[in-house]
Amino acid sequence: MPRQKGLGELEQQVMEFLWKHGPATGEEVRAAVSRDRPLTDSTVRTVLRRLEAKEFVQHQLDGRQFLYSSARERRNVAVEHVRSVLKKFCRGSLEELLTGLVDHRVVDSAELRRLAERIESQQKKGKKS
Repeated sequence: MPRQKGLGELEQQVMEFLWKHGPATGEEVRAAVSRDRPLTDSTVRTVLRRLEAKEFVQHQLDGRQFLYSSARERRNVAVEHVRSVLKKFCRGSLEELLTGLVDHRVVDSAELRRLAERIESQQKKGKKS
């Protein structure tokens, strides 16, 4: 897999649309993401090509037009980005990341305890299988 590349603001909007609505034509994507600001057809097609080059989007021919869809699930993209943050800013330490999130009140300790209980429950279910 190529080095993970981030998403610009417009690329993120396109991905959000595709994750929420599934496969769409370039025109459908343009109509959805240009509600906040006017975008030309060529701008949207350039963004879609860039997303394809970054391996976020794929297309197939549907009659005479391309049908674009996400090549990766939202959750997998999130995991890839969190791994990158861990490596770049936390020396690979999940503990350092979580402690920082609690220290800066992004996550409270009660929520972390609930997550730990959920993980433990999932692990117990996995062992019973």
